[in-house]
Amino acid sequence: MKWNKKFNVRKLPWKGIKDPYRIWLSEIILQQTRVEQGEKYYYAFINNYPNIIDLAEANDEQVFKLWQGLGYYNRCRNMLATARIIAKNYDGIFPSNYPEILALKGIGEYTAAAISSFAFNLPYAVVDGNVVRLLSRIFMLDINFHSAKGKKEIQDFAQSLLDKNNAGEYNQAIMDLGATICKPQNPLCTICPFISNCKAHANETISSYPIKKIKKPLRERHFHFIILTNSNTFYIQKRFENDIWKDLYTFYCIENETLKPSDLPTFLEQAQLPAPIKLSQVLTHQKIHGYFYQIPINSTVPVKKLGLIKVKKSDLHLYAFPKIIASFFEKFNYL
Repeated sequence: MKWNKKFNVRKLPWKGIKDPYRIWLSEIILQQTRVEQGEKYYYAFINNYPNIIDLAEANDEQVFKLWQGLGYYNRCRNMLATARIIAKNYDGIFPSNYPEILALKGIGEYTAAAISSFAFNLPYAVVDGNVVRLLSRIFMLDINFHSAKGKKEIQDFAQSLLDKNNAGEYNQAIMDLGATICKPQNPLCTICPFISNCKAHANETISSYPIKKIKKPLRERHFHFIILTNSNTFYIQKRFENDIWKDLYTFYCIENETLKPSDLPTFLEQAQLPAPIKLSQVLTHQKIHGYFYQIPINSTVPVKKLGLIKVKKSDLHLYAFPKIIASFFEKFNYL
């Protein structure tokens, strides 16, 4: 806390505010997202939806479009659901106690603790990656944070250290200390207030903490995107299945390692496919190999049977696309 008052100069747009809506918004955006990337999305959402009622009444498509590029679209779906629950069940006023906050859709223990402590100064320890790293090094904790048992152990340990009278300030201080001083690589140990207490520093085992997660090999998937065009018109489809990119738009897509003529719609079986343009996208647990085939068609082709909708090139910016499709558009200046 002394370090925080005297030396902490880390500035964040949501830091120090008491508005639970903005704190919640920032926490949802920053899940699986770097602060530098998340800031522009935070401002975009605040500018478009200044309060939770505005977000609750928003058009889903427009919200997904604003979210485009952040990935993990379940966060966006849950965010909309929670905004509508609060608008309906709480008259648009964010609940102010931990159990009710935790019960909201898409809010886990970490986010509930963050909202509770930062907005309402309730005594709940916020444990993010920065806190795990700091505590693991200072105390040389041989705890696997990536397991359910390990998460509970570190959460309980962090809770035991919490300044319960100043929970919000304490949580922000320890997170900032981890982010700016006890960094993952090249930590600034010489100016750390805990240098004389840090067991990992004393034992020269800084790089061994926290315990690393064993990465599983990525699942490889091959998506063949059939880009049907007619003049300045594209044909796209919305994904409804319970898989990646649900509620986003793509071209007609065939998933197969190798594209065979029999995989194609009947009216394209005899078509001469061009050499594909290849792009890829890496997700948390899988790598998508994308192959793009652009095929001009005439207006009589029965595209509706394929679940496709017609969109003018000038209107493509209105739709939310996964990163790999957006990259294709940007590559050829379609957006």
